[in-house]
Amino acid sequence: MSEDTKVHAELRASFGKGFARRLRAAGKIPAVIYGHGTEPVHVALPGHQVSLLLRRANALLELDIEGTPQLALVKDVQKDPVHQIIEHIDLLVVKKGEKVAIDVPIIVTGESAPGTIVNQDANTISIEAEATHIPQNVEVSVDGLEDGAHITAADVKLPKGSSLLTDADVLVIAISIPAEQDLGEEGEAAADDEAAEEAAAE
Repeated sequence: MSEDTKVHAELRASFGKGFARRLRAAGKIPAVIYGHGTEPVHVALPGHQVSLLLRRANALLELDIEGTPQLALVKDVQKDPVHQIIEHIDLLVVKKGEKVAIDVPIIVTGESAPGTIVNQDANTISIEAEATHIPQNVEVSVDGLEDGAHITAADVKLPKGSSLLTDADVLVIAISIPAEQDLGEEGEAAADDEAAEEAAAE
């Protein structure tokens, strides 16, 4: 674990929308920690630090809950739909060596064959990985792929120690040649008019 994932969490005994508003006004984020058969623990987290950490998918936080260390995986982030302010975070208790199920973003790299387009059917895949070795994403290369090529979930190279939970046959990428756009008679007439105007202008 790196130093930047270590987060000081303050226990809180007060609840309700009013208290949560005051917390956020003070630059803190209300959160609840649950899992492993433990009672939910309500805490307040430092807003700026945690907001930066949440830029990563499946952020793992090393919490210091008033002197007690605890690993926790970010499971849900509730935001204000208008202002995009983080209103609440759900954290799942995890232990070192434990495997967890997560959805990981798919990053497409490379360029398919000239004249083809890349259709991405799935933006994430579900995998099981060690809690302390969760990948930020998985990469899928389409370099040089021709029309008709398909990449399924089974074809995605996973990090060492990870296993696929998504159905292996799920389509991730399909390579195709874009269909020629049918302009119709009106479209063709407009194109002819435009060509005639350009010729006249020359």
